[in-house]
Amino acid sequence: MALVHWKILEFPKRLHIMVKDYFKTLRIIYLSLCYNHFTTCSTVLDTACEPMFWIVDHTTRFMGPIMVTLVVLLTTMVVMVFYICIFPHIYYQKDILWSGFHLFFSHWLLMNIVFNYVMAAFTNPGHPSQNVSQVVSICRKCVAPKPPRTHHCTICASCVLKMDHHCPWLNNCVGFYNHRYFFQFVFYMWFGTVYTSLAGYDVFKQHFFGNKELVVPAFFFPVNMAYHLLTDKRSDKKIYSNMSAPMMFDSHKLANEGLEDDDIKATLEDQLIHNAIILQFLLCAGVAVALGLLGIWHARLISRGETSIEQHINKRERIRMRKKNLVYRNPYNFGFIKNWKMFLGLGKGRTFFRHILFPSCHDPLGDGIMWETVTFKLDRSPTVLDLL
Repeated sequence: MALVHWKILEFPKRLHIMVKDYFKTLRIIYLSLCYNHFTTCSTVLDTACEPMFWIVDHTTRFMGPIMVTLVVLLTTMVVMVFYICIFPHIYYQKDILWSGFHLFFSHWLLMNIVFNYVMAAFTNPGHPSQNVSQVVSICRKCVAPKPPRTHHCTICASCVLKMDHHCPWLNNCVGFYNHRYFFQFVFYMWFGTVYTSLAGYDVFKQHFFGNKELVVPAFFFPVNMAYHLLTDKRSDKKIYSNMSAPMMFDSHKLANEGLEDDDIKATLEDQLIHNAIILQFLLCAGVAVALGLLGIWHARLISRGETSIEQHINKRERIRMRKKNLVYRNPYNFGFIKNWKMFLGLGKGRTFFRHILFPSCHDPLGDGIMWETVTFKLDRSPTVLDLL
């Protein structure tokens, strides 16, 4: 009886050992069939996420033309509201010289925004040719020569010289030949949204925070109500979302016509203008914040002489070198000033005033295939063949 009791007590332990041996056997069988010494955790993770990457790539490829159209429509809407609502307000409130400055400055911004966006969207970012001599490796996707700083874009299905990322808002890759256009578009668009928000704030404030009855779309109600709750304002102002409610008008215009605010009702045109002013300010303010953060991120990368893809590669290399008590240095980081000059293509007699502050189609320095590093300098002296 004591012997039976002893075996019953040992059963959980024996079951644990049996299950452990069973899983160990399965692991040995799996490793004997599937083990690869060169496989890493990142490779396994990439393989597991491949279906998700496929969905994202094909969705981005499909959404690209739609997002480009959206950028064009929203930019056109903002420009029209500025012409119709904001600039007349500036003209009536300020003198002719100040209005002339706004007219010149706004058109300078618009010119740079349109030019850099068109060039960034339609300029070929650069692709390596099949007979390139400076080859670091072979692309695993397209099985083609892969020069330094070149990466494969799964959306465009090709390798891109000095690839930074694929931008769905451009429906194009950002690479060697259009990287400058992309950054200048981000900068000028950010500058334009900030300028439009500041120039149109008085008009927006009158339409959104005025002490008269306003026509406010229903989806603006929480924002307007939150403002009055936070500022603890007590007023008899009512917020409407219907299309027949009274709205605020230009008091100077009404005075000239001998009318009072309560004498007329808002027409459909007035209501559309009212809603467009509110929408424009909120749109420009939100885009200004988003583009500001994006611009700071890319300016930081440019200052360090790296792209968005190289930032992850350099980070991984720094960690690997730190484990060996070594210091990793980005081979393409020539210092803050030289990095910006190389990025903006300021060489060969080009100036910041002429080629950056105004539209310019100048090519970047180099060919995107051969690259100087902090330890290697290209010999650009003419050869015998060049002289011939």
